[in-house]
Amino acid sequence: MAQTDNRFTTEALVVKEMKIGESDRLVTLFSREHGIIKAFASGAKNIKSKKAGATSLLTYASFTIKNKNGSLRIYEATPITVFFGAGSDIEVLALSQYFCELSTVFALEGQPNTELLRLILNSLHFLTKEKRYPPLIKAITELRTAVISGYAPDLLACENCGKFEDTIMFFNVREGFLHCGECKGGDGFKAVDRTLLSALRHIVYSEFKNLYSFQIPENKAKELAEITGRYITIQTDHKFSTLDFYNSIKE
Repeated sequence: MAQTDNRFTTEALVVKEMKIGESDRLVTLFSREHGIIKAFASGAKNIKSKKAGATSLLTYASFTIKNKNGSLRIYEATPITVFFGAGSDIEVLALSQYFCELSTVFALEGQPNTELLRLILNSLHFLTKEKRYPPLIKAITELRTAVISGYAPDLLACENCGKFEDTIMFFNVREGFLHCGECKGGDGFKAVDRTLLSALRHIVYSEFKNLYSFQIPENKAKELAEITGRYITIQTDHKFSTLDFYNSIKE
């Protein structure tokens, strides 16, 4: 980050945009150095403006921003990566918007969260550039976001007897722990077979460089995404409007 007086340059992902007047935008940026910041981009809705592309949703760009009279204003913006283009799949767009909402919920204003930004950028890459199966990328992003944000489940063994693995284990999506078949009791448990349990453990415990390095059958990826979606929603008690939209498309 370069900074001179009250002007600074930072790389950031546009996670929200709002039209202001006829030609201006108020954008929410997930910045590498500053976490979540909101800045005005004058004339950005004008198709001839150099800021138009760089201040669009799902664009990772370099921004030069100035604090003017207590508000942040974008003076220069240069695109680095555009994660969504014309003709892209509506499911991919909906899921990408959901990742943006995750950013605004879990990243804090003025506080860097490079681990979460790295996760969101990589997930967008695998979703839009590598064309990986969307439910799998969804599951990875949701559960790893929970881990980064202090909501990591305990998946090491049965919480009651310590059994490491069973043909079917039971994951408590409300409390975030495992029970084996003999110990399972009560409500809130989701049955997970060895494939699902292995995937859950990989997402929670693997090094980041290995996070996306696994594949499971598509039907299992859908189950996994359902579990992680329920888990992050229950843990945060937050209604993700973009997740509802994504689910409505899937249905």
